Amino acid sequence: MINFDNTYLNLPERFYAEVTPEKVSKPFLLEFNREFASEELGLNLDTLNKRELADLFTGQVLPDSASSIALAYAGHQFGHFVPQLGDGRALLMGEIVTPKGRRYDIQLKGSGQTPFSRDGDGKSSLGPVIREYIVSEAMHFLGVPTTRALAAAATGDSIFRDQPLPGGIFTRVASSHIRIGTFEYFAARDDLESLKLLVNYSIDRHYPDIKDQKNIYLSFLQKIAHTHASLVAHWMSFGFIHGVMNTDNMSISGETIDYGPCAFMDNFASNRVFSSIDRNGRYAYNNQIPIAKWNLYRLANCLIPFIHNDQKQAISIIEDSINSYSHIYEEKWMETMGKKLGLFSSEAEDQALINNWLQYLEDEDLDFTLSFRKLSESSNGLKETSRFKDFSSKWHKRLENQPQDLRESRDLMNSVNPVFIPRNHQVERAIQSAFEGDLSIFKDMNHLLKNPYVDQPKFEAYKVAPKPDERIEATFCGT
Repeated sequence: MINFDNTYLNLPERFYAEVTPEKVSKPFLLEFNREFASEELGLNLDTLNKRELADLFTGQVLPDSASSIALAYAGHQFGHFVPQLGDGRALLMGEIVTPKGRRYDIQLKGSGQTPFSRDGDGKSSLGPVIREYIVSEAMHFLGVPTTRALAAAATGDSIFRDQPLPGGIFTRVASSHIRIGTFEYFAARDDLESLKLLVNYSIDRHYPDIKDQKNIYLSFLQKIAHTHASLVAHWMSFGFIHGVMNTDNMSISGETIDYGPCAFMDNFASNRVFSSIDRNGRYAYNNQIPIAKWNLYRLANCLIPFIHNDQKQAISIIEDSINSYSHIYEEKWMETMGKKLGLFSSEAEDQALINNWLQYLEDEDLDFTLSFRKLSESSNGLKETSRFKDFSSKWHKRLENQPQDLRESRDLMNSVNPVFIPRNHQVERAIQSAFEGDLSIFKDMNHLLKNPYVDQPKFEAYKVAPKPDERIEATFCGT
């Protein structure tokens, strides 16, 4: 069925808890990412029928080589440290190695209680399953590092939140499920032995190229900084708001993980928040770079004992190291946003140019995605205000000073400015329709979002921005 190779099981048992997925009454396969499974993961599941796939992806039948564990971790949630979190509604089926030699985790989300459930039922409603499937796959085809969707299944059981909801289980694929919060878990317990094992395991798995560095712990921090800087720049370039950048939701691999109260912006607002519980805007759109830096310092705190025997000196070394490359977050943002304006390189004045454009979008309450696309089409349909005219004049001058011609700039813009994103009101339509047994919107979105940069007239309805009364202002965690 699936041949797992589970290196995480080589770590001590305090890293995880063994857990058995709960039985469900009527497992039913909603979607299976067959192309991804066969072409990228190298899984040959063609011999399994739909019912057998449903049993596999709801945990009713596990391969003999499966691990079936919930991982331990801690985390800063909205700035407050929680010393024990862990996989409260997920289990790691195991790791696979692809034909290209890449290692991936395969995890079931919503499979029932674990020792880390903290009085929760460990289950998921169908809504978060549908949302994560659509959005994580869309992120991949947009070119953003992300976990992937392998399958979505219904359980046939109702779960209870504020009302009865249909249950579901999501099968997620990740480079690993190691988080900043995993390091915090052992640091909080002053378990230096486990912490060192975790660092070495993480380097072996994700950053083996730094193993010969003079100080691998500082090199490890720098690697995380670069991957997170690139990741957050990608998020912001698409108007994406993660919603809960807690340290337990930030993967050290640099992949987007845990699509809870997330969304892509329609009309642009720099302080936009989508999480229903983020009342103070901690994880607002424009706070994502500062929070990524804050999270890096939380990881750095865990590594203090390995940097120097003297704590004050260790902190000084870490601060000097981080200060030497902390600018990369802003530089990655400038580089990524600049491409959206057709700029092939970054210049000092580009920051003001980008901010002027974004302020124009905010002043006029314009759609983020469509406005960038219109800009590449000779500004067709954009409001010609005084701010826009000022921006346009400086922008065209900047374009003309590049060695590349305007056609090349337009091609660059069209390669990074999508026509389609998983708009929140359409995701919500897919969820509500799935509740009623209609998967057509869910399947349409999965299909069209595989080509987000190509205009697809058949799916014109998914391209347009929502009407003001269709805008969804908040999204919710699946627990």
